[in-house]
Amino acid sequence: MAVQINLKELSKKEILLSPGHRLCAGCSAPIIAKMVLLAAADYPVVANSPTGCLEVSTCISEYTAWKVPWIHTAFENAGATLSGVETMYRAWKKKGKIDKDVKFIAIGGDGGTYDIGLQSLSGAMERGHDLLYVCYDNGAYMNTGIQRSSATPLGADTTTSPAGTAIPGKVQKRKDLTRIMAAHNIPYTAQASPSHWSDFFKKVKKALEIKGPKFINVISPCNRGWRSRLDDAIQLSRLAVQTCYWPLYEVVEGVTKVTYKPREKKPIEEFLKVQGRFKHLFTPENEWIIKKFQEDIDQEWERLLKEESRDS
Repeated sequence: MAVQINLKELSKKEILLSPGHRLCAGCSAPIIAKMVLLAAADYPVVANSPTGCLEVSTCISEYTAWKVPWIHTAFENAGATLSGVETMYRAWKKKGKIDKDVKFIAIGGDGGTYDIGLQSLSGAMERGHDLLYVCYDNGAYMNTGIQRSSATPLGADTTTSPAGTAIPGKVQKRKDLTRIMAAHNIPYTAQASPSHWSDFFKKVKKALEIKGPKFINVISPCNRGWRSRLDDAIQLSRLAVQTCYWPLYEVVEGVTKVTYKPREKKPIEEFLKVQGRFKHLFTPENEWIIKKFQEDIDQEWERLLKEESRDS
């Protein structure tokens, strides 16, 4: 399914997430939400967000930044909520009460997706609801105090995995949720990055054209939790892709395709050294963590390339 992106026409579309929200300066979550809504601009959209940074900062009391119908649900049940809305829509369409081709999109952080909302999300995928779930992955529970989540990478310093004499940051590898979603045998699964906007837009558009459950995981730098500059969200997300920490690929009906291959794969140090949460790794006693980090990335990248070769 070839998807073309016309930047000139795209620039004429209305931005469906208004300014004036209370997300942090430099946050990548609103960038991702805007891109998703722009890619879906040709359709009526019902959006849904579980509790998290995006939710608490874009809808305060009676004020909302969303220009589409939007539902806030609890941390744990975005998948179930949007499943119910999509089921009601199908019932209304069957009865002739509505004839529009409405798209249903959930946008949630890693806390409400990888962890607390995983059961609800898995159920929505297994039941086959016609919806798209987009996760903005900032690698921790940023909204409630930068606690580690299962999306937090190896070695990261968080408030619940503090780097010190007892532990050198988080001692576990991050969960690979994209592969977990692909294992549900859903029609479409992908990883994307706001730094590679064309690839991201194409994936959202492709997903919306496919019937059934879809999942897109998007890297989402957080300067508060990553302890980085306010203006480097795009740079960091680009480094995540160039180091293959965050490879860009899609799985369509079980067939894997890598959608971006760096001309020169950068070492993981390039991604780690510009983040304060990893500064303790650049000490003699913790250098083994960087080595392990690189080995894991290399192994996963080779596995992904082999899967693509197998499926082509």
